[in-house]
Amino acid sequence: MSLNQLIDSRDVRFTLFEMLELEKLNRFDAFKDFDRSVYEDTLELAEKIAIQQFYPTNAEGDKTGLKFDPKTGEVKVPESFKKGFNAYIESGFHSLALPQEMGGTGLPSSISMACAEYFNAGNTALTMYCGSITGALAIIAPFANKELYDMVVPKLLEGKWGGTMCLTEPGAGSDVGALKSKAVKQADGTYLITGTKIFISNGEHDMTENIIHPVLARIEGDPEGTKGISIFVVPKYLINPDGSLGERNDMICTGIEHKMGLKGNATSSLSFGDNGKCVGYLLGKEREGMKVMFHLMNAARIHTGVQALGCSSAAYLHAVTYARNRVQSALITNPKGGPVTIIHHPDVKRMLLYMKSNVEGMSMLCLFLALHEDIMRASKDPEEVKKATGIVEILTPIVKAGISDASWLVTAEAMQVYGGYGFCQEYPVEQYARDTKVFSIYEGTNAIQSLDLVMRKILMNPEMYNYSQLREWMNGTIAKAKGVVDDKYVHPVIEGLAKFDEVIEMMKKQLSEMKILLLLNNATPFQQAMYLLILAWLHLWSLTLTTPKAKALLGDAKGADRAKILAENPEASYYSGRVLSSQFYIGAEFPKFFGRIACLVNNEGAAIKVESENFTGALKE
Repeated sequence: MSLNQLIDSRDVRFTLFEMLELEKLNRFDAFKDFDRSVYEDTLELAEKIAIQQFYPTNAEGDKTGLKFDPKTGEVKVPESFKKGFNAYIESGFHSLALPQEMGGTGLPSSISMACAEYFNAGNTALTMYCGSITGALAIIAPFANKELYDMVVPKLLEGKWGGTMCLTEPGAGSDVGALKSKAVKQADGTYLITGTKIFISNGEHDMTENIIHPVLARIEGDPEGTKGISIFVVPKYLINPDGSLGERNDMICTGIEHKMGLKGNATSSLSFGDNGKCVGYLLGKEREGMKVMFHLMNAARIHTGVQALGCSSAAYLHAVTYARNRVQSALITNPKGGPVTIIHHPDVKRMLLYMKSNVEGMSMLCLFLALHEDIMRASKDPEEVKKATGIVEILTPIVKAGISDASWLVTAEAMQVYGGYGFCQEYPVEQYARDTKVFSIYEGTNAIQSLDLVMRKILMNPEMYNYSQLREWMNGTIAKAKGVVDDKYVHPVIEGLAKFDEVIEMMKKQLSEMKILLLLNNATPFQQAMYLLILAWLHLWSLTLTTPKAKALLGDAKGADRAKILAENPEASYYSGRVLSSQFYIGAEFPKFFGRIACLVNNEGAAIKVESENFTGALKE
């Protein structure tokens, strides 16, 4: 564990081992052989690879980008990516949380997610190639028949083959059911696939020997809409019976997108079956493609939140270091004292606390969800699994949408700390802002996440079980905070929960009255409000632990005495800093929640009434 420019390693340990008490997972058979030392070694290795082999390639991937050959349809990634990719695979990070019986390491998802924070902070574009293998394993292993499993899974486990997720088409983006890709069954049980997919991350590259494409398509004659969709495994290269690679399948990359960010990752357009010879293998059962794909999509949505967290963390830590070294202006309270580093100026402190409190909240949220994924996977108690599943279900759209929205703001604030230099490519933070923007768009736009949250995860969830489980955690935190945390930070969370419950009751009534347009109109503001509430709760939970520890380390020291302790004792600096960032979030950021609640209660209908013609001044086409 060391200081670095990517992730606050001490903070990761606080969340994992002090808040979430991760070592208690060894009560489950699946994790009984792991202890703190194993977790520490894994985190330290991830940190080392991320700092030494991912981060140095991040700017190069952005500036050099990819090389696409239109004649062959091949894409070459920056050469520097390959060393980091190989280190990641050789260390087993692609199968870290996969069960041992599947050939994985079997570590908790909590540890795997914490490692992913480092890699995404180091180079998100590179991490996407690495993660594509994990994603392919996660979708193929549970649903493949033995023949397909034996054909594909061993090479994925070795890290020799990569993966993708092929949903989007030119006329079927968010509306997946409108897809036109077709599958025709052959006498040998395979299918011939035809169609075009766009915006496919990792769609073509030279990092692996083969790429395995899970492709959504409709079997000839099956019904329209999502109910008629099946999913197929389509390899870039056909696979011989002995496992060796055969001839090139009839699929090709027709181009890559020229993007605002993530320029080192190949966002590809793929054409299947131009010559009528693209071979695919059915994954799972016919017409259950969406069911199978959602197994991967939910994991991808969670990981999108982790990607946004990684970019936010790196941008924040770069901004802190810059502020500690950039000399500009005297203190307004001591104008004759000469210029000081900008970290001493009040507004810069405010910006840094804004970023710090948000990044810490993002990390707590991601790892809290991951802990419940571990319980879902390892517990043999059906009631415990049900409770954990409820938490994962309700938090997945919050992790994806809430964190990706906040990341855009955090990375922008990092640029602001740099001043004019933050807008220049010679400095790293503008890349983090460009890289992070897509996270609110892909893997289901944040509007879709918000609708999913409001309708499926809360209002239409039987007895609102998911929300009741989250509410139980929040109530427990409030009970623990009383008498430990200053009331001025406890009461806003209590009041916020009460107001949020009122909004849910209002929306339940609207659903019963079939006021669907109002619900749709309020879905995104509701999700945004809920994100603020969840981070306030997590910060309150943090305060129940950090407040007494900071007090024990600092006592009543003030002024020069306090400064001396902070300078000499890193733990005192950490815990008191954590207290201050949580206080800042609850006291200065969380009040915005109540304004959002007021907007929801107003049920303003202008967005429902407005017509295309009202948007004057714009061209018709």
